[in-house]
Amino acid sequence: MREIVLDTETTGFDPETGDRIVEIGAVELYNHLPTGRTYHQYINPERAMPNEAFEVHGLGDEFLRDKPVFASIGQAFLEFISDAKLVIHNAAFDMKFLNAELKWMNLPPLPWERAVDTLAIARSKFPGSPASLDALCRRFGIDNSARTLHGALLDSEILAEVYLELIGGRQPDLVLSQNRHGGSGGQGGDWRARPRDKTLPSRITKEEAAAHAAFVDGLGDGALWKKFG
Repeated sequence: MREIVLDTETTGFDPETGDRIVEIGAVELYNHLPTGRTYHQYINPERAMPNEAFEVHGLGDEFLRDKPVFASIGQAFLEFISDAKLVIHNAAFDMKFLNAELKWMNLPPLPWERAVDTLAIARSKFPGSPASLDALCRRFGIDNSARTLHGALLDSEILAEVYLELIGGRQPDLVLSQNRHGGSGGQGGDWRARPRDKTLPSRITKEEAAAHAAFVDGLGDGALWKKFG
């Protein structure tokens, strides 16, 4: 199962009033394990950066001036995410912006049902407790010391760790599997246990076996080990 943990930075709160995406960061998971593939793009919003937004992420007009506009990177972004589930903290916010940008490109919107909202998961799992990304890092002991400002790629990497904790750990189904890029065997697909070619030798010494036999003898004739041993 392929999932993309995703975060965006924007010029504000509402694309309908002219706010735009200025950064996208994403991390690929396969069967709940990071593959090492990431997506990161700064974007020229084609408008001035409000000071309130600059104080959140530190991305200013001068830095973004020579970056590509969304229309020039939108298709590559769609190719990266493909049909994967999108894991997002406060998914409604990011999906709203992504779909606005896609609409302005005359492209179909991303279906809302593709989004997995970690904010909703956290609120359901820990009702009444703080559910911000920073609060969840504190809860799970995840190091977010590098997060002095919001940054889409760093936040998506941190969110990937938080998400895996929220759903029960790095591999919640307890199934050993290789990612689709190949694992130790290089063949891809799920790992499956196979019979050993040779039976492992016993690790019990002769002295230990004799001591155990003496112990069982001392239990009497009704001992279960004498009936089934």
